Amino acid sequence: MRVCVIDGRGGGLGSRLVAGLRSELGQAHNIVALGTNTVAAAAMKRAGATQVGVGPRAIADTLPTADVIVTSLNFVLSGAMLGEVTPEIVRAILGARATKVLLPLNRARVEIVGAGTGTLEVLIAQSLSRVRSLISEVLPA
Repeated sequence: MRVCVIDGRGGGLGSRLVAGLRSELGQAHNIVALGTNTVAAAAMKRAGATQVGVGPRAIADTLPTADVIVTSLNFVLSGAMLGEVTPEIVRAILGARATKVLLPLNRARVEIVGAGTGTLEVLIAQSLSRVRSLISEVLPA
């Protein structure tokens, strides 16, 4: 399985997701870190990503090969994250055939009715669990 984690700014969320996925999935799966900038990409690489890409073009070129995309809700909101999320990134994510696992974190004042309001730790744990479930559906133990 090819799991792509997308993050920007300092890569804090992405690095935690990569580390959690690496711990949950082991070395058997390819975890690709895609950063909107080099700082985010480097943080995710240090956390254990197999491969790293930087910028909208790398994101758009890589996502067609993804089985699962893990990121925050911000990444489907053009202009979010102080403008780091470009329309090209949004199109690439939404156009990918991969299952999208979105953490309902955003600073754009968008409310998702029915989404829980757990702590970041709870949201990360739920995301990791969902990716593990998706992988086990495809590759039974």
